[in-house]
Amino acid sequence: MMEHKTVNIYLEANPNPNSLKFVADYMLVNPGQNFDFPDLESAKHAPLAAELFGYDYVRRVFYMSNFITVTKSANKAWSDVQDELKNHIKNYLESGKPIIELSAPESEVVGNEMDIKIKGLLDEYVKPAVEQDGGAIEYKSFKDGVVKVYLQGSCSGCPSATVTLKSGIENLLKSMIPEVTSVVAEEV
Repeated sequence: MMEHKTVNIYLEANPNPNSLKFVADYMLVNPGQNFDFPDLESAKHAPLAAELFGYDYVRRVFYMSNFITVTKSANKAWSDVQDELKNHIKNYLESGKPIIELSAPESEVVGNEMDIKIKGLLDEYVKPAVEQDGGAIEYKSFKDGVVKVYLQGSCSGCPSATVTLKSGIENLLKSMIPEVTSVVAEEV
């Protein structure tokens, strides 16, 4: 167990009005990893996320890099709950308890040349912008011209996600890979 330390947390808004990033002053998970918890059941190996689901207004928890994105129900104002969540996260992190308990690393997407090309473009051009907004995009598949992706964190359920998906990601992939005809997001 880690020794007790002081953790600084600051808040950062993103395009989803129901999501807020709680940014720590150190890395919470390994680079390139992210963990999305759309419900309490999915958080069984993530003690902090499970605790956050104890608040009746928490709808989703997402870990990546040095931040935790929390998505709340629309009927609660951030001004009413952000300090409560910030203090909970800060106290948990200062306790030194693990935020995730993994027995084995998640497998990477491996595939044919087209899969590798699409994943490479998403990693280079799309992921950094999506991560800046407190979310993540994961490549799922390519079949019959259709690229399927998962939108996670603040991107899941975000009002502007469809616009980003169609006018940003789809246009990029169509211009770089002529075989791509559309991009669709699937819920995790």
